[in-house]
Amino acid sequence: MKKPFDPTRARPATRLVHGGTLRSEFGETSEALFLTQGHVYDSAEQAEARFKNTDPGFIYARFSNPTVQMFEDRIALLEGAEAAKATATGMAAVNAVMFGQLSAGDHVVACKALFGSCRYIIETLLPRFGVQSTLVDGADLAQWEAAVRPNTKVFFLESPTNPTLEVYDIAAICRIAKKTDIKVTVDNVFATPMMQSPLQLGADCVVYSTTKHIDGQGRCLGGVILGSKQFIQDNVYQYLRQTGPAMSPFNAWVVLKSLETLPLRVERQAQSAAKVADALAELPGVTKVIYPGRKDHPQYELARRQMRGGSTLVAFEVEGGKAGAFRVANALNIIKISNNLGDAKSLVTHPPTTTHDRFTPAEKLEMGITDGLLRLSVGLEDPDDLIEDLAQALKSLEWPADAKIVRL
Repeated sequence: MKKPFDPTRARPATRLVHGGTLRSEFGETSEALFLTQGHVYDSAEQAEARFKNTDPGFIYARFSNPTVQMFEDRIALLEGAEAAKATATGMAAVNAVMFGQLSAGDHVVACKALFGSCRYIIETLLPRFGVQSTLVDGADLAQWEAAVRPNTKVFFLESPTNPTLEVYDIAAICRIAKKTDIKVTVDNVFATPMMQSPLQLGADCVVYSTTKHIDGQGRCLGGVILGSKQFIQDNVYQYLRQTGPAMSPFNAWVVLKSLETLPLRVERQAQSAAKVADALAELPGVTKVIYPGRKDHPQYELARRQMRGGSTLVAFEVEGGKAGAFRVANALNIIKISNNLGDAKSLVTHPPTTTHDRFTPAEKLEMGITDGLLRLSVGLEDPDDLIEDLAQALKSLEWPADAKIVRL
């Protein structure tokens, strides 16, 4: 008899094709899509056993689903996690992790440089339920240390950050947390699981918006939480089961299939992003380029130690502040204006007026978000075409203020 394939012994690309697969009796090649709300039991005794968790079968799609489980198992293999739970969106994952761990009277320390919705949960939502928070400069380890209180339960950070691509020392931050049994959650969206492994650096939990690179083609929303079986069981499982932010089976099937091509897409996008970043640094009208793979990045050496690539994102500042940034964005032809990222299509956004618009000017500057900042998500197009598109768009800074831009 043929020896069963063990995906845990395979390399990442192989795991993403063959890992976490549940075959039906029909022996399908592609993973099956189970569009069902509930499941039928052989007996009332079996139903009772399922609800007592003594029978491992499925109960209800809000709790679990065969297609969703395949996605969870496969991405857990990639991340090196013992367990994973999928959610309806990336923000549902962040929300579940925070509320699943915290109670009134607890305290959170988080980096200031966060996606706007993440800061809303930390700064605005959690305090309504009696959870205090302190925001720190994520690159300053002394600030993490000084912010710890007797009631601190969670550290939360992004690295690289959205949108300024700061890189934080995850291992060092985790060492600070472990001194007093603080749990560390890392939002790893900008690095992707292909370029950074926070669990191996000491983190307790990793979250993703699967809407980004994991789907990678702008089709559906989703999120996922990864960690040890104990972490998921103690902090996540019941919260998700009882509150219901479940990923739909269809979306799970889409992102499950997308995992098969994730290494190819991310590798190509990161290579192109590095080339585009170097080209931007030489173009007139660009005052600053931020890319972790460039030697002029403030945390370049840390990024080399901690990451396996420089990210698929590039941030850059242009002359003329908001007006200049708008002129450049509006003059682009190949690159589209969108607040999404990690797509096969290259996308540009102006963070000060979109993803981070709710912050005051002072708060934006504190996060390094200037009026002239643009965030570029590099897609799968030929990088030379993207560079030519950026070059012609930057020429718009030389045009008269009342010139009309015609997009091709």
